[in-house]
Amino acid sequence: MNKLGIFMNFWEKNWDADHAKYIKKAAKIGFDVLEFQAQPLLEMSKGHMRDLKKLADEVGIELTYSLGLDRAYDVSSPDEKIRLGGVDYLKRIVECIGYMDGTLLSGVSYAGWGTPSYVMDDKRPLWENSIKSMREIIKTAEDNGVTYCVEAVNRFEGCLINTAAEALAYADEIDSKNIGVLLDTYHMNIEETSIGDAIRLVGDRLTSFHTGENNRTAPGKGHLDWDEIFGALKDIDYKNRIVSEPFVMQGGEVGRDIKVFRDLIDNPSEARIDEEAAYLLNFEKEMLKKYGLA
Repeated sequence: MNKLGIFMNFWEKNWDADHAKYIKKAAKIGFDVLEFQAQPLLEMSKGHMRDLKKLADEVGIELTYSLGLDRAYDVSSPDEKIRLGGVDYLKRIVECIGYMDGTLLSGVSYAGWGTPSYVMDDKRPLWENSIKSMREIIKTAEDNGVTYCVEAVNRFEGCLINTAAEALAYADEIDSKNIGVLLDTYHMNIEETSIGDAIRLVGDRLTSFHTGENNRTAPGKGHLDWDEIFGALKDIDYKNRIVSEPFVMQGGEVGRDIKVFRDLIDNPSEARIDEEAAYLLNFEKEMLKKYGLA
């Protein structure tokens, strides 16, 4: 069965939190993977990183990492000082992941998270800067055994890679065994003509997969066609991780950045979100069984 995971900020309104608490919680609920934002690694001592890795190993949780790159480190920027600062920043994050024996970094990690505030008639110059930067960063990923997974995100969160086809084109230009593609059902619902066709297009280049409903609630609680989604995963014989990434609470850094301006579940206490996490885990297990992926 595919490893099933959850993103830590399902529970937390700020990006940094008590990682040890959620490692234990993810294991208790029954997940295989806990994913969280990679930036806090830069603020951790090596001792603390070792302790988190030891705890994760003890309870049987794989740690994976995501990134919404701060625009101050935008590696697609035409400002060479910003671009080079971003290259150094991302190399250091990859090294931290390698130190944790991690193997995956994903997200908007190839450009600043967000969209330009100016009129843009051609994104090719930004694309070329990002490619130039990634050819440097990927060497660090290769040295540390980390797959650098570029995520196709919707037009309101980024402009460089919005579709599966663009993610593939980007990976092809980098041409490294350590570059991967991440697709996310929430973003595909906005950008793709067919979610199933997008999954089949990426095929065996699909390194990681995020699930979330049309409004970023738990899978099975919205209007996405999960038979189409899991049927397409079956078509490509997908064996890698499936990490659910719901965001259901207003407030805090997460509510601000993800644009959640109302609670998407009633009374979102920690216990209530625990229940929702258990529900989505069971939903995905049943879908995997239904399509012979279990």
